[in-house]
Amino acid sequence: MKTKLITKIALWIGLIFCALYAGLPILWLLSSSFKSNQSIFAIPPRLVDETFSLDAYIAVLSDEKNLRFFFNSYAIAGIVVLVTLVIALLSAYSFSRFNFPGKKFINTIIISVQAVPPITLLIPYLVMVVKMGIYDSYPALILTYVVFTLPYAILMMTGYMNTLPRELDEAVMIDGGSRFRALWQVLVPSCVPGLVSVGLYTFIQCWNEYLYALTLTKTNAMRTVPIGIASLMGQYAFEWNEIMAMSILGSLPVIIIALFFQKYFIAGMTAGAVKS
Repeated sequence: MKTKLITKIALWIGLIFCALYAGLPILWLLSSSFKSNQSIFAIPPRLVDETFSLDAYIAVLSDEKNLRFFFNSYAIAGIVVLVTLVIALLSAYSFSRFNFPGKKFINTIIISVQAVPPITLLIPYLVMVVKMGIYDSYPALILTYVVFTLPYAILMMTGYMNTLPRELDEAVMIDGGSRFRALWQVLVPSCVPGLVSVGLYTFIQCWNEYLYALTLTKTNAMRTVPIGIASLMGQYAFEWNEIMAMSILGSLPVIIIALFFQKYFIAGMTAGAVKS
């Protein structure tokens, strides 16, 4: 009994430490977004002081350039999520339900692509984008992000699709339905947790990506939130409070989506891991 109590106390101490370790930087980020630049570096540091104001948020949201960054991030991430989900779903259905020549080879290629660090493809990919005439445009970023998110999305959706019994779609076809009908009317509703997991993963990858968003664009009209945050770092001075405010605003979409779809996300991750 005493051993169990000690173990439970140690577990709670460990959990509290991990929570503080993960949460305190976010709390300080939030606190700093309401301060002036001078107050952020005050000694001793204070979580809340007399300079508390919304000036940093007003400055960020009143700048049309920053609003453009947010629009670009939403538009690009939304389109990439939609395209990735459709392709991943159809690919997963094919890998899960059919045997065809080259199936193992294609699976191997998909897994191999996951092992390639994206930074190693930056220069050749930039050359390709320029030669295609889509540099500094939405298609450049959308195609790039689809390429990088699709392999993992296919693997994840295939693992989830394998957990669904074949009898579901076979029953539809016995009643005279097509495979397309079986997919969209029976399997897709059953795949909601997997689709949410893939969609959330894809959205986060697109929203947070910095390197390719910087390299494949040159004007503020095409750049995204991570580039916007970096642009607040000037040559001689940093607008720290605005950087913090824009970081908070940039994190909100991911946090809100994760909170709303947490149940489906966990279900999709665990189901895809049980059987692949």
